[in-house]
Amino acid sequence: MASRIDGIILAAGESRRMGYPKPLLLIDGKTFIEKIATTMLAVVPRLVIVIGAHRDRVRVAIPRDVRIEIVENPNYSRGQLSSLKIGLCAIQAESRGVIVHLADHPMVRVESFRAVVDSYERTGKPIVIARNGEQRGHPVLFDRSVFADLQNAPEGEGARYVVNADASRVAYVDLDDPGINLDLDTPADLARAGLPAPPKK
Repeated sequence: MASRIDGIILAAGESRRMGYPKPLLLIDGKTFIEKIATTMLAVVPRLVIVIGAHRDRVRVAIPRDVRIEIVENPNYSRGQLSSLKIGLCAIQAESRGVIVHLADHPMVRVESFRAVVDSYERTGKPIVIARNGEQRGHPVLFDRSVFADLQNAPEGEGARYVVNADASRVAYVDLDDPGINLDLDTPADLARAGLPAPPKK
């Protein structure tokens, strides 16, 4: 029987370099947060979305779905790992692990999320990372056995502190999906990806 894997989307960042909340940017006529949530819910039964900066605007853009729980990180300025720690606290006891994704990576295909979960089931490794062109990116799956390590990791180091601690715990999934490591941090990044520019404030 397959293990239950839930999802976490980290959507609490300040989006300073973009100059506009990245979860609210558009792709295929949908906001990034709506596109990612829909994609992940095709693979996971439950999704936790962590908001922080721009929380009121981001909250109303999140799809209304009973499978989604929204949690707030009041200390979002402390970085991504602080949001992941908040998200992990909302994961239910019956979940064996979580697949973690970022609100500024909207182009990852549903098949890539499935491949990461399948690799976890097949290899039994507690950390599974999607990789494209030998460059690791997102999503990343963490087994419950490493939740405590993540909670105890220094926030300045990020989740990579746990990933890099023991290479034997990590499996990589090589996928033909450029969205895995496509960073969309600035308006120029959007233009290069063929996506609309940020709306005027």
